[in-house]
Amino acid sequence: MSKQRECVVTSHFTETHEQVRLSVRKFIATHVRPHIDDWEEAGEFPRDLYRKAGDAGLLGIGFPEALGGSCEGDVFMKVAVSEELMRSTSGGLVASLGSLDIGLPPVAKWAQPAVRQQVVPEVLRGDKIAALAITEPNGGSDVANLKTRAVRDGDHYVVNGSKTFITSGHRADYYTVAVRTGSDGHGGISLLLIDRDTPGFSRGNKLRKMGWWASDTAELFFEDCRVPADRLIGAENTGFIAIMSNFLQERLMLTIMAYMTAQIALEESLAYSRQRNAFGRPISAFQVNRHKLVDMATQVDVARQYAYHCAALMAAGRTPIKEVAMAKNFAVEVCEKVTREAVQLHGGMGYMRESVVERLYRDAKILSIGGGTDEIMKELIAKQMKL
Repeated sequence: MSKQRECVVTSHFTETHEQVRLSVRKFIATHVRPHIDDWEEAGEFPRDLYRKAGDAGLLGIGFPEALGGSCEGDVFMKVAVSEELMRSTSGGLVASLGSLDIGLPPVAKWAQPAVRQQVVPEVLRGDKIAALAITEPNGGSDVANLKTRAVRDGDHYVVNGSKTFITSGHRADYYTVAVRTGSDGHGGISLLLIDRDTPGFSRGNKLRKMGWWASDTAELFFEDCRVPADRLIGAENTGFIAIMSNFLQERLMLTIMAYMTAQIALEESLAYSRQRNAFGRPISAFQVNRHKLVDMATQVDVARQYAYHCAALMAAGRTPIKEVAMAKNFAVEVCEKVTREAVQLHGGMGYMRESVVERLYRDAKILSIGGGTDEIMKELIAKQMKL
């Protein structure tokens, strides 16, 4: 019975998946964990980490081999790698290192061949950094009403507007930017690939955040920014469709970040409660704490297994918009509960910056906002339910 259950739980992952998982775990243990506390305090990690990750093949997973990637279409390979990257204990590092996963797919799929062949391989090698720029000062989730405008002028687009809360915004080399090229609403949106050195484009100061300290987040400004017309991604006024197709993968990745943040908080709590004594015995010996840990473990496991269900649907060629939105909301709720309880179990130590659970607790909050807020997810689910 136990063997059968183990088979059901792990059947999504092959031996190859597990080998890659161990490789990523070693990468994090060698190149990240010894330095992550310093990088968090500094508010950034060395740019060279992109190249190391590229050399290790971590950045190319999920992209076409012809462009320097590997395992295209293997959803569970991406899941395994994403889970192990979160062993860094820093959601900010994972978000910035992985900004290519939201900035680059539209380029790999719909950019003109010459642009695609130039840009994608150097980003997957870690030589360049890619970012996605959609959110604006006056709106985030309401993508259909973005204001940044691009007007065709001969063989260029002239872009005016601004973006904010952009991950890898300060040091990216390429920005996949959502702009308005047509009329109001979702039908007038396009995507442009804009180089960091394009005249008229500038970046603001790094934004200081409640969590995700190691991530580079910035405002972007476009003032008569002239972008070559061949940097249009896909057809004009079809950007909204590309953005929406990108969201499904992004939300699954945020779901993974959520349950892995909770998983690490649980592991830290189990270890601490076994070695921390109170009233002459380990605090895990108290029923109230044992039951708290049981509830935490249950919630994390359910969140993980439902995420695997969504990944399996995607692997089968489905587009599980409703299910992924449900998975994200549930995993984020679990994440917030588990990290809160982890801090409580650690007592005063849980409030200290030297404690991993303190970081996890802060990092948890952004997950209910990024990729679409909880409220937007519920509206999306309701629409899928035809309510």
